[in-house]
Amino acid sequence: MSVIHINQNNFSSEVLQSDQPVLLDFWASWCGPCRTVSPILDEIAAERSDIKVGKINVDEQPELAAQFGVMSIPTLVVMKNGRVVNQAVGARPKAQILGML
Repeated sequence: MSVIHINQNNFSSEVLQSDQPVLLDFWASWCGPCRTVSPILDEIAAERSDIKVGKINVDEQPELAAQFGVMSIPTLVVMKNGRVVNQAVGARPKAQILGML
């Protein structure tokens, strides 16, 4: 499965109503650590069909960033059944990201 770009229009259907856990990446194009995490998330999306990986550009979706209280990026959020079950701020190695799931 590939990474899904999440916005206000598809947030409910792709995240809140998902029957799979969702790993969300709050990022921005100007953020260096975000660029470090991005290929790791692409790998996870390709390897794990049991989860969804979504990216939310905080510059394009400030309402979603505010809804999750995102103050620093990258922020990774794991959601299950429409609820936040794990959250981490800052770049992480793949093993730590998988450990959040």
